[in-house]
Amino acid sequence: MTVAHSVRVHRSDEELSRDGQLAWKIAEVAVDPVAVDPDVVEMIVNRIIDNAAVAAASLTRAPVSSARAQALDHAVSRGGAGAGVFGVTEVTSPEWAAWANGVAVRELDYHDTFLAADYSHPGDNIPPILAVAQHVGADGAALVRGLATGYEIQIDLVRAICLHKHKIDHVAHLGPSAAAGIGTLLGLDAATIYEAVGQALHTTTATRQSRKGEISTWKAHAPAFAGKLAVEAVDRAMRGETSPNPIYEGEDGVIAWLLDGPDAAYSVPLPAAGESKRGILDSYTKEHSAEYQAQAWIDLARKLHGAHPELADPANVEGIVLHTSHHTHYVIGSGANDPQKYDPSASRETLDHSIPYIFGVALQDGGWHHVDSYTPERAARPDTVALWQKITTAEDPEWTRRYHSEDPAEKAFGGRVEIRLANGETIVDEIAVADAHPLGARPFERADYVRKFRMLAGPVLESAEIDRFLALVERLPELTAAEVRELNIVARAGVVDAAPNPRGLF
Repeated sequence: MTVAHSVRVHRSDEELSRDGQLAWKIAEVAVDPVAVDPDVVEMIVNRIIDNAAVAAASLTRAPVSSARAQALDHAVSRGGAGAGVFGVTEVTSPEWAAWANGVAVRELDYHDTFLAADYSHPGDNIPPILAVAQHVGADGAALVRGLATGYEIQIDLVRAICLHKHKIDHVAHLGPSAAAGIGTLLGLDAATIYEAVGQALHTTTATRQSRKGEISTWKAHAPAFAGKLAVEAVDRAMRGETSPNPIYEGEDGVIAWLLDGPDAAYSVPLPAAGESKRGILDSYTKEHSAEYQAQAWIDLARKLHGAHPELADPANVEGIVLHTSHHTHYVIGSGANDPQKYDPSASRETLDHSIPYIFGVALQDGGWHHVDSYTPERAARPDTVALWQKITTAEDPEWTRRYHSEDPAEKAFGGRVEIRLANGETIVDEIAVADAHPLGARPFERADYVRKFRMLAGPVLESAEIDRFLALVERLPELTAAEVRELNIVARAGVVDAAPNPRGLF
């Protein structure tokens, strides 16, 4: 049975005991030797495939090339054999592999998601945990246990603690979850994991300006940085170093000064001792390379494109309103009050967080492409700009309620569209969840993850390399330490060489 842990701010003179702190409760979950359920193992395999797919598609993009170059400028640290870097055969120190691979996974905004009180991409746990596994020589079974913990902790924190309303970036939940997952992987004791969790949280709290206005390339780097810091936090904790505590509940801690304040209280659900870690099964991946709250809207636009092809011509449309949740309206909708969301010269990262742009393009094209839908030429097309400017969002209390519902059957990330035509008619339609969602029209299963991998990796990996990786990862729980080190993707000759290779300090 899941246990709801009460978390509140304590004055320094209250002397909150270590075993009463959230960081300790997280550590207790991490050290619990409970077996990983078969369906959880199956989903972990799916998500490793998914991460490799989106990483492959981003190998030649500038932020990924930059991060890879930084990583390869660092030698393997003395404590192990090093960890692989996506795209190449060279290895580097595990924290730098976590950095490079984390950027590759995150660059296209195309992997898994979990949305509740806050946002998350729990697949961001995979690069740091896998990097440490490769460095220390952990086997597949240990890697599975570590990843189950990483997913569980991040998803449970996201269920309970909202960072967004205080403009704190969601990677503040990733630092602790990755540290806990690494702790499970390594078989560390609770005291060591507790210190690592505290240090990881302390160093990964930052503002959400990375996802506001003209969104920079740092958006892809932020979770990779959190993963890198989690690796370093574990290293420090293993050396006996301690961390600020109580990190969540302290009088000058995260809750008191960065979140709901000194009078705040949260209820954080964590698995009880002996209870399986099944959080990953509540997460979902993306069929389209766009912010998750845009997934269902792309599917609805695709449907409307087929049923009403006349909507592609802005001359036929007077206005379009997407009635949706608070989060969608204020983060990727017109409620954000970001003029950049309507700017044809905006960055890819900005367009990825503009539902007016995304819905307009998908309505015209009848689909979405991870490259073609974001090109400057596509964004600047006059008919697209004309349609795009007619699209706004509005918060609907019912869709906000459904967004926050704890009932999976009614939890929703879409909304209702009202399209006013120039001839006076109105078209109304709605969608609750994306087609690829577990409750959607076409839920993603193993074959879909494999298809996505083959589609995205095909242009940059040899077919034999694609087959090799898939055959290996599908045996994940049985892999030896040597085979875990082979859980990497190597680009075909010339691909990485043709990518940007910027030089910096290192």
